[in-house]
Amino acid sequence: MSVASYAYRIQPHKVRQEFFRLFPISLFVVAFGAAFGLAATQQGLLPLEAMLMSTTVFAGASQFAATDMWGAEVSVLPLIAVVFAINSRHLLMGASLYPMLKDVAPLKRYGLLLLLTDANWAVSAQEYQNGRRNLEVILGGGLVLWLAWLVGTWLGVYFGGLLQDPKSLGLDMVLGCFLLAMALGGKKSPRVLVAWGVAALASLAAWKWLPPHTHVVAGALAGGLIGYFWLDQPQAAAQEGEQA
Repeated sequence: MSVASYAYRIQPHKVRQEFFRLFPISLFVVAFGAAFGLAATQQGLLPLEAMLMSTTVFAGASQFAATDMWGAEVSVLPLIAVVFAINSRHLLMGASLYPMLKDVAPLKRYGLLLLLTDANWAVSAQEYQNGRRNLEVILGGGLVLWLAWLVGTWLGVYFGGLLQDPKSLGLDMVLGCFLLAMALGGKKSPRVLVAWGVAALASLAAWKWLPPHTHVVAGALAGGLIGYFWLDQPQAAAQEGEQA
């Protein structure tokens, strides 16, 4: 495949639109960034180290987990295992974006994925279900969320006492409610509803009986298997055409 065959072009004005579209969500990201900055300094990280972690890692839950395991002697292998378990959902999220990214030049494709979060992935996936490909939300939305995480970390490092426990204000529910709204706004065919149900049951079972953080992966795999083996009619016809 030649470079000329990569047809999708990112439109700057749409990137700006998506930046401001996810700006309200980014305000809550600031709050959790502040909580991380405070936790990081309390665990002994220097302000510069906390900022560098947020700049290069940009993964809230795994950063909290890493700081919980931080100390004078850091067990590297358990740390890697925990961070991988938490972030392994990105393997499935990235795979789900393949139909949207396959005709984007590789450098741009992987650059976009560096900014992938739960929020901008949910918007992009929902719009793709409704027949619209929106990669600008991954770039624009990812940028505003990344900047919000950096601002929040800086505030937590230097002014952490202002917001020590975002959960006490219910801020931990904001992203979950946003993702639920995205899911409810998409297609609700029997196939999708069954996938939701199986994913939910698998997640609950893993949460109860498997090691911490594996419930996210278990739910995603279970729901993904339903989607893989139970194809919509257009998808099934397309696959049969390709095999023919």
